[in-house]
Amino acid sequence: MGALGLLALVLAARIWVDPAAAAAQFGLLVNGELGQASLRADFAGLFAATGGLALFAAIKADGRALLGPICLLGAALAGRLLNLVMAGFTFNQLTPILVEVLSLAILGAGFRGLRKPDVAG
Repeated sequence: MGALGLLALVLAARIWVDPAAAAAQFGLLVNGELGQASLRADFAGLFAATGGLALFAAIKADGRALLGPICLLGAALAGRLLNLVMAGFTFNQLTPILVEVLSLAILGAGFRGLRKPDVAG
């Protein structure tokens, strides 16, 4: 989980530094300053939030912090699956889907394993 968090943070930093290079690896084209801003805000923001919360959960040994990344990656995976239905399957879509499924499995295991017991008030 900590490694997953660090990896996501590194990816966010890479997008912040050079959004055009990162966009090319995602199959996107940058359209001016608005495109750069969208990549830095939306793409990097997703990775930064996911990575930051995953790393926080690993450091604090508290799986509850993984609910955010689980929801974010679940929504991203839902969008990919919707695209399969709407646009059809191409082989280059498989790797990101597998990465998201594996990441969700790791985060889900972390949530179950690190969850703090409820404390009676």
